[in-house]
Amino acid sequence: MKMGTRGGGFGFTVDAVCPVTGARAGTLRTHRGDIPTPVFMPVGTQGTVKAMAPFELEQIGAGIILANTYHLFLRPGEDVVSQAGGLHEFMKWSRPILTDSGGFQVFSLAGLNSVSDEGVLCQSHLDGTRHLMTPEWSMRVQHHLGSDIAMCFDQCSPWPCSRERSEEAVRRTAIWAGRSLETYRRLSGDERGQVLFGIVQGSVYEDLRLRSAEDLLPLDFPGYAIGGLSVGEPREEMYRTLEALTPVLPSSRPRYLMGVGRPDNLVEGVARGVDMFDCVLPTRNGRNGTLFTPWGAMNIKKLEYERDFTPVDPGCDCYTCRTFTRAYLRHIYRSGEILAARLCSWHNLRFLIRLCEDMRRSILEGRFPEFRSAFLKRFQGGMPA
Repeated sequence: MKMGTRGGGFGFTVDAVCPVTGARAGTLRTHRGDIPTPVFMPVGTQGTVKAMAPFELEQIGAGIILANTYHLFLRPGEDVVSQAGGLHEFMKWSRPILTDSGGFQVFSLAGLNSVSDEGVLCQSHLDGTRHLMTPEWSMRVQHHLGSDIAMCFDQCSPWPCSRERSEEAVRRTAIWAGRSLETYRRLSGDERGQVLFGIVQGSVYEDLRLRSAEDLLPLDFPGYAIGGLSVGEPREEMYRTLEALTPVLPSSRPRYLMGVGRPDNLVEGVARGVDMFDCVLPTRNGRNGTLFTPWGAMNIKKLEYERDFTPVDPGCDCYTCRTFTRAYLRHIYRSGEILAARLCSWHNLRFLIRLCEDMRRSILEGRFPEFRSAFLKRFQGGMPA
């Protein structure tokens, strides 16, 4: 099965669809290379994926990474990045980059922000200076950063969220999407190989999610993100929202579920037609000594691993699992060694990237339902005795 869209240097092709679940294997095409989907994007908020060098990310199979507009605006400033030749040159990463719009900081830094239709008056968490974040501001900064995929400025609803508050966020997100697109076009972002994705909001209210999608579809974005999930809501609410929303998003455009990184959430997201994911969880967990395994989370700090001379996951092909033992990882973590955070992050990132590779293969081979069932049974069953 082949269907897709192409514009300029960007395109998306759906290579196969699971007839039972709607899971998709696709190819995202950019002028910096093709990205097979489903895909997990490591998060490099400050222009670096924590604890990982760019060549190491290439070795683990990262095809695209994410950076944050708000944080790079504050430090070092988009003018510095632009003078360095853009974010790719600044951080020495030759593959595609997606930049968040800064809209998530409307949610995450709510205590420092004042929101209106004009934008967000934000107080810097670094030095207390105040900045007006608007769709125009976001597009300008992302233009100077030179990312391959830019995101519309949006308003993310918290959890729990009243219907009235979520409805206001949906209305404002639609206004900001139109202004983002107008500014993007004025800056000629497409001529630089940059494309702009819209973001659907609406919390867990199905009718508001559908309204948000209806607001954005006439703007004909080359990709659509689903924001405002994985912010504390029960996972059943996330899945129900995806089931209602993904069927109305264009089948020829990539669907991006923002901020989701639990392995079981990735599998269930793919089962509901999602193509792209990002999350800080693999590196954050790695720095805290928690490792993804096929049997769930492993806390490497536990005493039971003191004399365990086996790999974290014998079936994993990452450098950590091919080289070191659980006992060694426990030792260096408890000793406060920087290498512990690096090796644990390395494994967790590779685990999610390989999970997406395995899901893609199962979709292409027509066995995704069996893969999904086996993975979830093992992952939710806990570590073997």
